[in-house]
Amino acid sequence: MDTSRQWRKIPFREQWAAEDYLKAREPYCVAACAKFLHIQKSTDHVWVLQDAEGGITDLILHSRRSLFPVFGSSRNIPAPRFLKRFLGKTPIHAVQGLEEDVDLLEAAMESRGYFAAERIGYDLMSLDSRPDPSCYRSGPAELLIRHPVNSDREELYRLQAAYEQEEVLPRDAVFNPAACRANLERLLRSEQMLLAVLNGQIVGKINTTALSFARYQIGGVYVRPDYRGLGIAIRMTAVFLDSLIDEGRGVTLFVKKRNASARAVYRRVGFVIEGSYRISYYSC
Repeated sequence: MDTSRQWRKIPFREQWAAEDYLKAREPYCVAACAKFLHIQKSTDHVWVLQDAEGGITDLILHSRRSLFPVFGSSRNIPAPRFLKRFLGKTPIHAVQGLEEDVDLLEAAMESRGYFAAERIGYDLMSLDSRPDPSCYRSGPAELLIRHPVNSDREELYRLQAAYEQEEVLPRDAVFNPAACRANLERLLRSEQMLLAVLNGQIVGKINTTALSFARYQIGGVYVRPDYRGLGIAIRMTAVFLDSLIDEGRGVTLFVKKRNASARAVYRRVGFVIEGSYRISYYSC
């Protein structure tokens, strides 16, 4: 293990260097880039390792009780000594990033007595061009893809609640209806969203979850169980991607490795796997 370099927390005035580092790795760390763009001086932190010339070689971002490791190509990273002090006063809910980066940070946290309660593996996927034209014809002919309106809120809440309970909540977590409603309001206010409507009923939804320097991250993709297998998710996703690609941005997502049907949808519309991603949850 390299002992010649030490982690340091960089001051706000030097964060331009961290921005350059993240931009160079953006396709693999969209969530970290998005958090960095909204970083708060008082509560968020960026720690870095630097080479002999002062260039950043590795980075750890803390934002809202989550740690985002974004490491360089070398696996010979010195243990972050700041973790003992930091973890003693700041509860961490999750660590997320490329699987190999999370592995390294988790090992350092375990040496400080901090053990993950659950680890979830994902495929990290990306797309930079329009979906295959046939995707726009997928699903029932009468399927309507549209933006949400105010009168959709209650029906949309039921869909969001089902999505969070099926796809988001860590094992043994208790569903919080108020938090779900607050999250839905945030999505409607701050993110882009489309709905799939069939026979007057909302049967599916999709939304952005983050905006980084030059890429969107999408998520919240959900089709009601009784409407699955009809091609609805393919058309809904394709139409949504069309508008995002029109902005000149790339699109990234991460999907659970065990979710074979969702992975098939994303491959069908043109996503390719960039690597393995992980979110590890901690009991606070």
